[in-house]
This record gives sequence, C-alpha cells and structure tokens, in this order.
Amino acid sequence: MTDPRFPVLTQKQISILKESGTVMTFEKETAVFEAGDSAYNFYVILDGAVVIKDPFNKNQVLATHRINEFTGDNSMLSDRSIPFSAYALKGTTVLSITPIQLKEIISKHSDICDVLLTAFIQRQETMLKEFNGGIKVVGPEKSKETYALRDFLEKNHIWHTFLNTDVSEEAQELLHSFGLLNEDLPIVISISGEISKKPTVAEIARKTGVLIEFTDEIFDVLVVGAGPSGLAASVYAASEGLSVITIDGNAPGGQAGKSSKIENYLGFPTGISGNDLANKAYIQAQKFGCTLSIPQKAEKVEYNGSYFILCASNGKNIKAKSVIAATGANYRRLPVDNIEKFEGSGVFYSATGMNASACKNELVGVIGGGNSAGQAALFLAEHAHEVHVIIRGNDLGAKMSDYLVQRIETTPNIIVHKNSNITQLNGTHYLESLILDTDGTTQVIGISNLFTFIGAKPCTEWLNGIVSMDDKGFIYTGPDVIESAMAESSIYKKRKPQSLETSIPGFYAVGDVRKGSVKRVASAVGEGSMAISQVHQYLAELKMNG
Repeated sequence: MTDPRFPVLTQKQISILKESGTVMTFEKETAVFEAGDSAYNFYVILDGAVVIKDPFNKNQVLATHRINEFTGDNSMLSDRSIPFSAYALKGTTVLSITPIQLKEIISKHSDICDVLLTAFIQRQETMLKEFNGGIKVVGPEKSKETYALRDFLEKNHIWHTFLNTDVSEEAQELLHSFGLLNEDLPIVISISGEISKKPTVAEIARKTGVLIEFTDEIFDVLVVGAGPSGLAASVYAASEGLSVITIDGNAPGGQAGKSSKIENYLGFPTGISGNDLANKAYIQAQKFGCTLSIPQKAEKVEYNGSYFILCASNGKNIKAKSVIAATGANYRRLPVDNIEKFEGSGVFYSATGMNASACKNELVGVIGGGNSAGQAALFLAEHAHEVHVIIRGNDLGAKMSDYLVQRIETTPNIIVHKNSNITQLNGTHYLESLILDTDGTTQVIGISNLFTFIGAKPCTEWLNGIVSMDDKGFIYTGPDVIESAMAESSIYKKRKPQSLETSIPGFYAVGDVRKGSVKRVASAVGEGSMAISQVHQYLAELKMNG
C-alpha cells in the first residue's frame, strides 16, 4: 500500500503539471530549498531523487522523494517558511513549479489537489508528532512569556521544541554557549540559528511567515476572526471567487480551537480536536486563495460610505467593501483579586497537548459547566492524578451535553464540586494551591494548573459602537436591528437588514459574537457560510448603485 505522505503521480497528472512547470537537471548535488525559506518552488522528480534533510544535522536524511513523487508541505499555500532542507542528488531531473503556478493548478484540477493536500497534511502531522526539532523555545515552563510563545506555536501548528531551563541540561548548555543569562529568557532560536531574546508573539509570527503583508487593495470581503464561523466564511467567499482577507488575533479555531475533542460535530463519528478542525479549515481557505494573517488584531473600524477601513494591530489599514465580524467571545476572568498574576503560569483558558504534559500526575482544576469544560476535564483526566471540576450550580447537565456528563461521572479521577466558588489563588511565582468555597465550607486544594471556561464576553471592543449592540456587547443582526439604529443608507431605504446583517449595510456578524447565536460549532459554520450568500446580494446592490 502506498504511503499517503509519498504518493506517486500518474503520467496524466504529470502531463498537466508540465504545462505550468520548467524541467531542469542538476549536474551535481544541489540544494533546491533550505530550511527557513519562505519562497521556494514545488518539485516533481522525473529522474533521480530529492532527499529531505534535518536542518540541524545535514547528515540525517528524513525522507527521499523518488521518481514521480513530489516535494512540499502546507507552507506552500502561504508565506510560511519551510522547516526542512531539500537536496537534488547528482543527475536528478525535476519539474519545477512556482507557488503561484501551484495554487492555480490546485484550484483547477481536483484530482491533483486531492493528492497534494492529503500528502501535505500527512507530512505536517508526521513532522509535528514524530520529529524533534524545528524552532527552539528556551525558558522556564511556568513563565507567562514562555507560555505565550509556546501556545502560539502550538495552536498555529508550527514545528518547535521546548527546552525547560528548570530541568533541561541542554537548555543550560545553550545559554552558557551563547553567553545568555536568565534575564534574557525566554529565547527563541530559529531553524537558521538566529537568536531572539524575549521576542513578542508578533515577531515570531512575522519570522515564520504566519503574519503576512498584503496588498493595498479594496477586498470584496474582510473576515475578522478565524474561528469556525470566520473560517467557513473565508472558505465559501474564496471558493466563490471573491477576494477575501481573514485576520485573527491569536490562532485559527476561536473557542472551538480550545476544545480537546469535539464529538457531536456532523461527519466525525470518532470526534476531532478543535485545533485539528481549525487547521484543516485554515488549509482549505488557503487552497481557494484566501489570504490569512495571524496574529493581526482588529483595533478599530470605520466606514466612509463606500467601503470599510479596518486598523489592525500592526498599524496596517485593510480596506474592504464588506466586513464579517466573527471575533467570537472570550472566557471571562475569575473574580479573584490576583488572577492576572497567574495567567500563563497556572491559570489557562484552553487545554492542549502542551498543557496536558505539564499536568502529568498533578492536581488539576477545571471551572465551568459547558461542553468546553467537560471536554477539557476528560482530556486532562488521561494525564493528571485528579481533575476537580468546579461549578457554581448543582446540576452538571444544565449546560453540558449528556454524553459528556455520563463520561465525567464514570471517570474515577474526576471529582465534581457543585455549588462551589474559588475565593483565593495562592503561589509565589506560579499557582500552587487554591481555596474552594462549597456551600460556605472552605478547603485548600493543591491545584497547580487551573483551566477556566466560564461566561462569554463578546470581542467587540474594536467596533467602537459603529454597529448596534446590546448592553453586553453582542451584535444585533437582521430583525433584531431596530429601525432607529439603522445607518442612513440608500440600501436600507429599499430593504431591511438581511438575517446576518447589522445596522450598517454590508457589515455582518456571525457566530458567538452575534446576539442570539447558538453556541455550537455546527451553527457557527452554518452562519459563516450563509453570510457569503448575503454578501453577494450586497455586492450586487453596490454595483447597481454605481
């Protein structure tokens, strides 16, 4: 059986590819791309072989592409840098295709697209799960700054290795060899060996090609937020030929991306992690030509009567004829005085594989009674000694799906505390214990990792009241928009707002940020895709009005 990571192209597929590529032969062993390159070609091997080498040990061959096989991975669809180096052996003949040509082929030829994307996704999964290497993050595990960098790299599927300076001899040796001190931590060492002291997430994003530059054009659609609703909107807009740019302040997935396992989403009978679902949707949007830039946070938006202008966190202005607000909602902070001190050093708002490794044999707390809390509790219970689920009410099933409640009740190392609140967090530099109040009775529990999934605060600060919202900040759409709040517009003189349209024509809200939305992945995806049909109507009206 053929390894799906190394499929063999048919002669018919190669003939199609030859229409776009250039045939070249290498007289000696030649690097066709080096680790860290963000612009490099796609190669089909016609004769000979291309070997993939570990950038840190060029004597180690990780894979060999032979006749009718091809190079490349997901980074070819974006500006992300390639994590490996590739060398064509002496006498090798290849078909060389530029990234722009490759994207055109992927959009036009579904059979080639299927083979390539399946291989690209499988290669990425193998790299992330089976190989040690990539970018090195060096710092103490309980540091907020270290956690922020690791969290970004993890959620954006960027190959990296973490070296904990508290326990790793290799980490200490690295610091010594480069003459670095603890005050310089965390440090990041790129694949090319470049060292960054205390880098920001944006700096790392720019160096890895996740945060990208874009042209100064007026896009058909700007999608703000890359959760399920935003990604669905991006996929449908791009697949239907609209020029679309999508930005997000952190990583693809939104709140759903923080779910360790989603089991009630249609078509995934064994479940899928929110992070994997988001990554596949991210790739899918790029496949159709959507431009995605992360982390790029919306700071404010203006409307000049013809198009929208959004000011992003890096000082860039993005212009678009229509906007889809898909910024979702963030979990609220616990009402505990010193909560900020422990965020990233004991208090977390998602439960990923990175968190699970830090919870091994520890006491863990999960606050919240929704599905995200239930999924996190079951996931963490596989690693932690005990998981303490803390809810304010007395019914775990009030907001949580029944299948999760049943599993929690039958998992021996999950303890549910009902009618309970956390009143105090303790620790010098990181969380060491907490005080729990249950019906007036207090107890100290030695919880060192606390995961909080409470409340939902809409991410609408960037809107500056430009559209009509309720007193909590959720955006009114469709029939909920009252006539007095509607913008003076020739369009709204002829019709009412569409079901996902706000008080300004051409400005839409989907997913958790919308007033009255259903807090489920499936409904968010439905709203995101539905919004694009409404955008088409609006763009047609714009054209008609000149």
